Parts: sequence; structure tokens; C-alpha cells
Amino acid sequence: MFKKVLVANRGEIAVQIIRALHDMNIKAVAVYSTADADSLFVKLADESVCIGGPFPDESYLNMAAIVDAAVLTGCDALHPGYGFLSENADFAELCNQCGVKFIGPSAKVINLMGNKGHAKEAMKKSGVPTIPGSDGFIDSVEQAKKVAHQIGYPVMLKAAAGGGGKGIRKVADDDELLKAFQDTKREAKLSFGDDRLYMEKDLNDAKHIEMQVIADEHGDIVYFPERDCSLQRNHQKVIEESPCSEITPDKRKELGQIVVNATKGIQYTNTGTYEFLMDQDHNFYFMEMNTRLQVEYTITEEVADVEIIKAQILVAEGEKLPFTQSDCEVKGYALECRIDAEDPSNNFAPSPGKITSLHQTYGTKGVRVDSGIGQNDVISPYYDSMIAKIIVHLPTKKQAVHKMRRVLNEFHIEGVKTNRDFLIALLADKHFLAGDFNNNYIESTFLKEWMKKHGKK
Repeated sequence: MFKKVLVANRGEIAVQIIRALHDMNIKAVAVYSTADADSLFVKLADESVCIGGPFPDESYLNMAAIVDAAVLTGCDALHPGYGFLSENADFAELCNQCGVKFIGPSAKVINLMGNKGHAKEAMKKSGVPTIPGSDGFIDSVEQAKKVAHQIGYPVMLKAAAGGGGKGIRKVADDDELLKAFQDTKREAKLSFGDDRLYMEKDLNDAKHIEMQVIADEHGDIVYFPERDCSLQRNHQKVIEESPCSEITPDKRKELGQIVVNATKGIQYTNTGTYEFLMDQDHNFYFMEMNTRLQVEYTITEEVADVEIIKAQILVAEGEKLPFTQSDCEVKGYALECRIDAEDPSNNFAPSPGKITSLHQTYGTKGVRVDSGIGQNDVISPYYDSMIAKIIVHLPTKKQAVHKMRRVLNEFHIEGVKTNRDFLIALLADKHFLAGDFNNNYIESTFLKEWMKKHGKK
């Protein structure tokens, strides 16, 4: 059993990991940048180590400093959270070389699934349906044009090492291809240090469906109810819900078997999430796998009635999963809204600053607020702008949405601008309420109407 674990992250996810560790009687060590010295996660930890300046590459991306902190404080293991180094195979390998257990999959599997081209080939070998596209990487504009003509426009150019919505361009025809190819290649190099690209058919009327899975070292694999993450802006999720209103129990079981087979095929352990596009005929096409915890793991916890971070820790300790597949049937409906410090009326520009007043809704049935900030805290310009995740879990979508709107209306913050009113309007949208939306709905339809009413003149 672990006695002490280092949390290699910040903000709300660091808070949740520390709380899980304390529930399991494990001491938590926080690492922090100079910008986060007074943050909640630092105060909650049993020990804390400053690892550098405010810029991520000075601190939360500094592998050597983080592993040094883990070794010097006597940590048995390290939890990477999400973002930063959570999907960095070199970091996972470095931890293990230094005698610190990385709470996640092996470095080998992270490396395999982190390269989208290699991941697609691995999924094909496991019988997982994939989106029509290039057979491997695209090396030139001429090759890109040839593949585009084979699968038909529109297409998506994607960075092989991409993630987080970066390194992606939609291309409508030959005229757009040259610039898109050059821009995507440049962005991929800057963001990921890898400029290799691949191409896929753009399924613009599809839903973005995810299924999270967890596997222990004893061969047990459990899949969780799917999440509908189609409500996105600029490839970033806005609202997530589980289960998807268009997926039947039989389809859920079918998708679950697909991910179980894939998990076995790549010898995956710990938790990860398979992302699919689902077309109008309810066919699934693999997009990518996230080899880590995700922001929206919360709604999966609520609907499946499990504690995923604790299960991750148990798996890393070599224990068997604390639940079975039959324990993880759908229980009600859950949705998550992300409160971000941004100004929707000004093209969602970031809104860093000091929070001078804050009221978050606690103490009401079915409502969970995951946050790493409080009054007088500062939303830093150096990191993600998320203030809080609000999760509502009730028997039906109608009940949950109604309560979420009430909770958002009660949510009060001063000192920074937020997307609260945008979320409230989206929750009232008839297409959202009916489940009649795809992964382009916000940008193609909803946002245009909203901006007419609320955008800057």
C-alpha cells in the first residue's frame, strides 16, 4: 500500500486527488509554481514543494523538478491528473526509473496511443471501426490532395501527436488545402514538437461519444456508461452529459465490448477514455484515446456510482478493481457545466484577475461542485481559465437540467467575467433538451444566434 503520493498537477484536479488520498489514509505531497503558492490544493496537502516559476515549462512541465520532489519527500507514487505531463511517456518512464510508481498506464502504451496515427493502426488490429482517412502519415500536399479525393471533402487535417483541440484544421476543397497543410504542420511542431500529420473524413453531423474504461493488473476490465461530449466550441467541450439520449442499452453494450477488446489488445491498465464519432445511423468510429483521467470523469462517477481516482490508486498498488461490470449500470442522468473565466461576448477572451466575491451552490441534493479556488484567489493568465465544474445528478435529464439552471443562476462571482450566462442560455436550447445536436451545433447554429443578442457591437 502507498504511504505517500505526489500530485503532479494544480487547481481543482489536484484538490480532488488530495481528497481521495486522504480518504485512503495516504499522505499527499503537492508541487506548485510561484503563482500558485497560496492555492487551495497547496493548503490541503500534507507537504508541498515549490518547483519553479509561473510559466508551465518552469514548473508543471519540468519533469526533473517534479520527480526530484517525489524522491526527496519519500513518495511511493505519483498521480499526474490531467493535462500537463499526464500523457507524456517520457515522464511516466522517468518516474518508474526513479522508483516512483506512475499512477496510469505504462509508458509504452502512452507512447502508442499518444501518436494518433499509430493509435489508429492499433485499433484496426483490435477490430475497432475507424474513420476513413489516410493510411499512416501525410508527408506532402500532393499526398494530402490524393487522399482527400479518395475519401471526399470535407476532411480534417490532424497532428499525429495532437490533443486538446490543437493541431486540427477542417478543409473544404483543394483551394484551402495548401494553407491548411502548412498551418497545421507549423502548429503541430510548435505545440507538440512533432509535425507529422494524418487525414480523416470530416463527419460533420456526428455526435462525439466517449467511453471510459478501467483495467487492473489481474485481467479485469470494466467499461463505464458513455458520455455525450458533442457540445463543443473550438474543439473544447462546454457541457457534457451521461448517458447519451440516443444510445440504447444494446448499443451501450456493443460499444462497451468494442472498448474492452481494444483494451485487451493493447494490454492497457488503469483508466483511459476512448473517443468516437457516432453517425446518424449510430455507427461508431474511433478518433483517439486519452490515456489519463479526463475533466468530465465526474459525470461518469455519478452515473456509475464509483470513485475513479481511488480505483486508479488501487490498480496502481496492484489491487483488483473494487467493482464489477454489473455494478456500473446507468443510474440516472448527470451533466457537467464548466465555469470558465472568459468573456463570451468578446470571442471568449480570457478574463484573468482576482476574485473579489464568490458564491458557489453547496448543500443541495444531486449537486456537486469541483473547484480549486475561493474568494480573493487569483485566476492566473498562465494556466487554464476554469473556475469550477458544476455537476448535477438526478433521475432524469429534465430534472437535472432544471436544477442546473437554478444552480447557475445562484452562482455569483465578481472580479472576472465568466461564461455563466452563455451556459444558462445553452441549457434552455430546445435542441439540447431534445438531444438533437452534433459536434458542430454550437459553432454552426447556437453561437451565431447568441452572439446576435449578446456579442459586442
